[in-house]
Amino acid sequence: MTENNEKIRLVTGKVTSDKMDKSITVKVERLVKHPIYGKYIRRSSKYMVHDESNQAKEGDVVSITSCRPISKNKTFKLVSVLGSSN
Repeated sequence: MTENNEKIRLVTGKVTSDKMDKSITVKVERLVKHPIYGKYIRRSSKYMVHDESNQAKEGDVVSITSCRPISKNKTFKLVSVLGSSN
């Protein structure tokens, strides 16, 4: 049996939707440098995330990590809720 030496990559983002059962949508923003002008541009990605206990609410800042595919669109799972929307 081979060892899996992959680093666990944690990503932080903001919950944009929690209307589904055991699923949330998280928007992750990053800064990318323009190849010619050198200006930093804000880029974002939306991920479907598995939330087993339905603990994250819309507006929360959460930490997520990649995992095996849970469904057609869900390949991330919730690690922790970092901040609340209140």
